[in-house]
Amino acid sequence: MRNLKTFSALTTAALSLTLVASAGAAAPTVVKVGSLPGTPAKYNKVFITKYGPSSAKKVLLLIPGTNGGAENFALVGPELAKKVPGLQVWAMDRREQALEDNSMMQKVLANKATAQQALDYYLGWTLNPAQKEKFVPKQAKDFKFMKDWGMKMQVEDARAVILQAKKQGKTVILGGHSLGGSMAAAYAAWDFNGKPGYKDIAGIVAIDGGLAGTFDSTDTAAAARASLAKLDVTATNPDGPWANLLGLTGFAWATGPFAQVGALAALKAPNAPSVLASFPLLPSYLKADVPTTNEGALGFAFDNDTSPAALSLIQVRAGRLAATGDPRGWENGEVTPVQNIAKGFAGDMYGTNSVDWYYPARLNVDTNGASSMERNNPAAKVLGLRVWHLKDVNVPYYAFQTSLSGSRDGVVNGAKNFAARSKVPKGGLVIVDAKTTTSHLDPLLAAPATNDFLKTVIQFLKSKIKTR
Repeated sequence: MRNLKTFSALTTAALSLTLVASAGAAAPTVVKVGSLPGTPAKYNKVFITKYGPSSAKKVLLLIPGTNGGAENFALVGPELAKKVPGLQVWAMDRREQALEDNSMMQKVLANKATAQQALDYYLGWTLNPAQKEKFVPKQAKDFKFMKDWGMKMQVEDARAVILQAKKQGKTVILGGHSLGGSMAAAYAAWDFNGKPGYKDIAGIVAIDGGLAGTFDSTDTAAAARASLAKLDVTATNPDGPWANLLGLTGFAWATGPFAQVGALAALKAPNAPSVLASFPLLPSYLKADVPTTNEGALGFAFDNDTSPAALSLIQVRAGRLAATGDPRGWENGEVTPVQNIAKGFAGDMYGTNSVDWYYPARLNVDTNGASSMERNNPAAKVLGLRVWHLKDVNVPYYAFQTSLSGSRDGVVNGAKNFAARSKVPKGGLVIVDAKTTTSHLDPLLAAPATNDFLKTVIQFLKSKIKTR
């Protein structure tokens, strides 16, 4: 196992160092945003979960990544607000959060239902169509307009939030995880009808994300058009504009309930037999070949040693499945305790969660199209990406790299390219390369004592960000 420490020595320590989500977090703030062609007015809103004192003069606005939600930051948000004086953390949920039905998840959190009942509600009807009480998923054919929910939408919606914070007299640092970090980089260089985005913010925090060569690049007009065509609803692509992380045709949304039910089961009944292990719709590659507990099943699905390479976006370094037991439990021993996975993905009483059920794949299409950060890039022109002001960006830039792009140093090289082509202040570029010790979700879920992201970004926020 990669970088695995001695299990017997660390299990108790890891448990004692887990981050604790703020049980008393307030309901998300609804922020009205601009209209989009074809989008019903009821979806012209985003949701912001806030951690830390409202009196804070600095705000770190964090955007989630691919298939991610605001709850991704429920563990690190309170920790950052506690450790950085005068900082409040705002976690952003995109418009599509309004499409989700988290009612049964909230009942489980309130101990008014079990994880098994939640699984039955959300997915049991696939086995028993006659089931009376059941979830009714949205149909992509009714949401074709989400084909246009891309980078332009994201940066303009983020700007509505940022301007609201600035009206309150706050200095804003913009950041995000994975694709969210790419959106933060894009925002800084974006042209908002003649005004560059970097003038709205005091810094960038890219957690395993970025542009300028960080991830894949789409550079031709033909490739951009082909990518857009794949977002159309067709007989062979019933999910249309929605990304399908698990590859279950017609069930793009199921990624959310599977992850959340698994987390809730591990949170509420960690040592009970897994509620998901025998469910046929869950892909076999997410199941161990031995009986597991709820914690064992969750760790097996997320750990980088057992989760498939195709799901590197959800991986952590958590430990291993127990060598004995019937069912098998989980043994902590790396940077992220399995209990933090459960806390991070169980959601909260307000319906906020960590997985975007109806995630618009246009965000990924546009991220690839914006990668070069060149105004005359043919793909960027086709996609309508206004990333025009890189050369003038003059704010500090923090980048954290995990194993996701570490084989080619994508985050490191992207951050260096961004700084070299801009006016990032001397000494304002901070790069942390943790590719040998962390996987993609570890910066969000690792225990404080083993979280290199927390340790380094706290110093960045304290020393590099000046109140404007």
